[in-house]
Amino acid sequence: MNKSELKSFLDFKVEKYNTPEFIQSDPIQIPHLFHQKEDIEIAGFLTATIAWGNRKSILNNSEKLMKLMDMSPLDFILNHEKSDLDNLDGFVHRTFNAEDLKYFITALKNIYSKHRGLESIFNTYATAKGLQPAIHHFKNIFFELPHLKRTEKHVSDPLKKSAAKRINMFLRWMVRNDEKGVDFGLWKTISPSQLSCPLDVHSGNVARKLGLLKRKMNDSKALAELDKNLRSMDPRDPVKYDFALFGLGVFEKGQF
Repeated sequence: MNKSELKSFLDFKVEKYNTPEFIQSDPIQIPHLFHQKEDIEIAGFLTATIAWGNRKSILNNSEKLMKLMDMSPLDFILNHEKSDLDNLDGFVHRTFNAEDLKYFITALKNIYSKHRGLESIFNTYATAKGLQPAIHHFKNIFFELPHLKRTEKHVSDPLKKSAAKRINMFLRWMVRNDEKGVDFGLWKTISPSQLSCPLDVHSGNVARKLGLLKRKMNDSKALAELDKNLRSMDPRDPVKYDFALFGLGVFEKGQF
């Protein structure tokens, strides 16, 4: 395929997969349980944080997490007491355990009470070229309170060569308005043009097969390469192609 044919092919796949039906099998269904902006973004951030491994397990544990917060994420974040944190004991998703979760709750309270919320941090450190520097600064702010060193691994840092797949996915959810009812488009201060594609094994393999990515590792350099190619096809909404790459990799098993 030449570039024009590739764009037409991917645009077709975006239309196929960027639909409300996508929500039924995706972790984005968890923040869709809520209506208030802050509830949606907190639910989205925590769900994205544990969005790796078996999909059924991700959904079950994310729903369990919301119930532990009494299905009121913002209220729980701002008004929890120590006894409420004790109720989190026993929560685990792969290597993310109750101690990690307790710190995440504490850090989010600090962000909403001292830093004007998640959107404000990312908007403050966003650049015209993208949000990867903002992710780095966000991580520094997130871990400015006393914490266990091990907990830091649950927030990726692009400046340490990570593709930061899960947090880029969360940012897609918050920023991009697809007018299909999937992505929320809640954060009006950041443009979809600044987003980066959530790069994982599936999207990476498809991108290489299509000639959108040459680098073999799924790291920050690969993400920059993929971003450049996707933005050349749609500078205003490059991350819409995440739906095409994901659908081709997961639902079509790369058979195209």
